[in-house]
Amino acid sequence: MELLAKQLATAMPTLRAPRVWLSVLNEAMERFEIASSAHIAAFLVQVARDSKECRYLEDDLRYPAEALMRMWPNQFPTLATARPYERNPEKLANFVYSDRLGNGPPESCDGYRYRGRGLSRIIGRANYASAGAALEVDLERQPESLLEPRNAAMSAAWIWRTRGLLERRKACALRLIA
Repeated sequence: MELLAKQLATAMPTLRAPRVWLSVLNEAMERFEIASSAHIAAFLVQVARDSKECRYLEDDLRYPAEALMRMWPNQFPTLATARPYERNPEKLANFVYSDRLGNGPPESCDGYRYRGRGLSRIIGRANYASAGAALEVDLERQPESLLEPRNAAMSAAWIWRTRGLLERRKACALRLIA
């Protein structure tokens, strides 16, 4: 089933460049077998929420200290620990994403280099490498490639396929109608 322009406009009424997104979303859904109307609808809702209707393809990370404490309470238990990272995306990403998701220590700058990008936010060097291999794009060397509409859409569909989101949606739908 192919997504139609009217359906995309209904799902994302404030979408900019709808022709571009319609094309790449259809290509991504076909490649990663997001085919039923229910799956397409669920995928679009998720993508629209994650990217604010395809407007934001990269995590900003310019948070006030209070937000840092809510989002990462273990790393920022007090205002004093959060203040040095407040509204400092590079320092924040290098700290909170260090030594995990395939990233090195803070001084490697991997946290910022491999921060959340794409429609559904790929985060971490290991995830960039996995997604890149699947998409046949060298995301480790060119992480900013996830800001291109085709790669952003493909990576979101890849996440859906590899993280079992289609199956979870099926199970949820079956529980709702049972």
